[in-house]
Amino acid sequence: MEKTYRCILSNMCMIYKDDKILVIERTKSDWPGLSFPGGHVEENETLEESVIREMKEETGLTIVKPKLCAIKEWDWGEGVRYLGLLYKCDNFSGELKSSDEGKVFWIDRKELSKYKLSMDFEELYKLIDEA
Repeated sequence: MEKTYRCILSNMCMIYKDDKILVIERTKSDWPGLSFPGGHVEENETLEESVIREMKEETGLTIVKPKLCAIKEWDWGEGVRYLGLLYKCDNFSGELKSSDEGKVFWIDRKELSKYKLSMDFEELYKLIDEA
């Protein structure tokens, strides 16, 4: 029995303050709509280093001690698994700044349904928020 698998590792983080959550309006057409910022784990970085780097790159914010809330798995086909590491964090500093990945902005949690959301976003939000 095989004990190793091909796997793609990514992360996503819900940065929040009070009733506001930080979202990104993605520019890429492969996964349009609002989502949380995130990206892929790079070679030679820890999972936590990866989410901290991605948040800095996509939002301009430096997060401290993100909490791993859940792991979401997708079948990527051809024996490849795609694992999304889902974090949340309310400890951050810096100036909010959008990137090439998309515009970032704060929204009220209660107004989430008013926006066009990316695929699976509602499920991912619940997994993170309820942790």
